[in-house]
Amino acid sequence: MISQAADYLFLVLATTPFIYYLLVLYSSWRFFSQSAGRVPVNSDFTPPVSNLKPVRGLDPEAYENFASYCRQDYPDYELIFCVSDENDAAVPVLEKLMHDFPERRIRVLYGSGRNAINDKVAKLVRLVTEARNEVLVINDSDVRVEPNYLRTVVAPLRDPKVGGVTCLYVSTQDKTFTQHLQSTGMYSDFYPGVLVARQLDGIKFTLGPTIVTTRAHLAGFGGYEAIENKPADDLLVGRLIAQQGLQVELLPYAVQTVPDYDSPRALFSKRLRWMTVMRHMRPWGHVGLAFTQGLPWCLAVALTHPSAIGLAYVGVYLAFRVAMTWLVGVWGLHQRGLWKWMPLIAVWDATAFVIWLLTFGRNSIRWRNVDYRIQEGMLVPAASSPAQSHSQ
Repeated sequence: MISQAADYLFLVLATTPFIYYLLVLYSSWRFFSQSAGRVPVNSDFTPPVSNLKPVRGLDPEAYENFASYCRQDYPDYELIFCVSDENDAAVPVLEKLMHDFPERRIRVLYGSGRNAINDKVAKLVRLVTEARNEVLVINDSDVRVEPNYLRTVVAPLRDPKVGGVTCLYVSTQDKTFTQHLQSTGMYSDFYPGVLVARQLDGIKFTLGPTIVTTRAHLAGFGGYEAIENKPADDLLVGRLIAQQGLQVELLPYAVQTVPDYDSPRALFSKRLRWMTVMRHMRPWGHVGLAFTQGLPWCLAVALTHPSAIGLAYVGVYLAFRVAMTWLVGVWGLHQRGLWKWMPLIAVWDATAFVIWLLTFGRNSIRWRNVDYRIQEGMLVPAASSPAQSHSQ
């Protein structure tokens, strides 16, 4: 009797990912079905903008990325880049940019002037200080945008209740197995989690490819100086803006990022680093991910019930995962050719489960070839060296 009750309990627990999947479908449908009313078209709200870009090294197709910001249909904005020094590989590209777009106000700053663990954030401290305008648009160096970008992402700030804006992102073009696997993971796993969080609790984070806010809202939590030695600065900015009682708006509008994963190992390493940071920032939420991962539960049922029950669990898992990926990737983000890569969903889920297991008890990350420990929410170099004080 006890054994039968335990078996029933196991089968019930194995259905919890299906409940999460239903929530994903509902949240994604709500988000994208209302998109027409939430994406401004030719907005006439165009306050002067300072577009801030911390840069280190040269990303693939860097010139095209940077040039896309020079082609904005926006009346008054400046572009400010910050690199480590004159020897940075991005400097010749930035000089060419200024030559090719003399009509744009482009400035290049050299060095942050600060000694911080997170050099990217140290650069942002200086960028914010040097910016001439109140409205700030911050984005990573691997992002490419359309001419309507600034009008679109700035428009929600018309509402004084909105303190921050962020948006989704898609790959410019996936060419390798690793890049297709990364994109599949975004559509089937990362964005579903983001949209469920929005549905249940609102957006209390921002995504690195686009952060829009004001100098005043940054000053409200102490500015980038307050987080320059912490991991996940992109997420923290949105959280700290939301804690001021302001809304953070997630737009159903996607920018493009140029993929730079050269191997499955590089993707695995980056994902492991990110998940380790998330475990430290949201420990109970991280544990709760156990009930969102359908693959291990369904395989366990299939192994213990090699019958119609096990087959049914696996079939329902596959149907849900394909439906989720289609809803987000094809219907929501209009990605073509995604059907042929649907088999990678199971590969991603298996990889994500292994990474999730590896994060427990892990207090260190490797970031740009430097090892760090995470202690009480802070980044601490595993060993002091001159190079580490400049790592990003």
